[in-house]
Amino acid sequence: MPTARKKTHKKNRFAIIGTGMVGTAIGILLKKAGYKITAVCDKSPAALKRAVKYTKAKPFFDPTKTLREADYLLITTPDDAISSACREISRSPEIKGKYVFHMSGAGGLDLLEEAAKAGAYVGSIHPLQSFSSIDNAVSNIPKSYFGITVDKKAGAVAKQVVADLKGVPLFISNAQKPLYHAAACVASNYLVSLLNAVESIYKATGIKEKQARKAYLPLVYGTLKNIERSGSIYALTGPIARGDIGTIKKHMRIMKKNLAQFVPLYSALGLMTAKVAMQKGSLKPGTAKLINDVLKGVKP
Repeated sequence: MPTARKKTHKKNRFAIIGTGMVGTAIGILLKKAGYKITAVCDKSPAALKRAVKYTKAKPFFDPTKTLREADYLLITTPDDAISSACREISRSPEIKGKYVFHMSGAGGLDLLEEAAKAGAYVGSIHPLQSFSSIDNAVSNIPKSYFGITVDKKAGAVAKQVVADLKGVPLFISNAQKPLYHAAACVASNYLVSLLNAVESIYKATGIKEKQARKAYLPLVYGTLKNIERSGSIYALTGPIARGDIGTIKKHMRIMKKNLAQFVPLYSALGLMTAKVAMQKGSLKPGTAKLINDVLKGVKP
């Protein structure tokens, strides 16, 4: 694929449909990688103006007009708009022979079914990363893994694009896309929610939010380093891993008294942690049962 791009400028041409944060960031990175971002499309004039500033591409409100400008089309609209954007461009006979990709984590090839029927080669390229801004996305995408789901003819192109973005390919079957994305949500989105709960619990002790964050983040970073080094099972520490029933009882009592809304969360995570501790071998089945009873509120 790189050889083909060197032989002709035509195969360098990329259009981005949907110029939100991710689409704009990908446009910047593709341009840096040597692709020609020839067209950008969005319904929002402000988003288009921003994307043009970064990519110097031609702006369009009508996605079908991008077909004359590019051979690779990347749909980076919100997930619910992917099918309609694909349907719109698929009405044009110029879609035949083009490569059409979307960047949804949970969405499969069915979102691009109309393009495939019209003779395009289709696939999904999803960066396994979180973004809070365009600059943050540009910084974080390189070296990230990309979930790739493609038809046979789009596989080599998708893999090359990911390589040019300095990413690592991770091939996911179409049927497993939702499960793959659910894992990503737990790793990223739910981690944010979990740490928000941590802040709330600390605030109940009288510690201010910013101070709490400064206090717990080194613990989180240290835990992540342990996971990176030893894996999630052998990185486990704490009272459940030690079988410290007395400490767990204290946690449950104080939380029921002061923060009852977090008891279900603490209990659910505790039950999962007990299973991990048993896998680690630090928690015996008998002690695990006693801990589970405490967490479930079973009276001895």
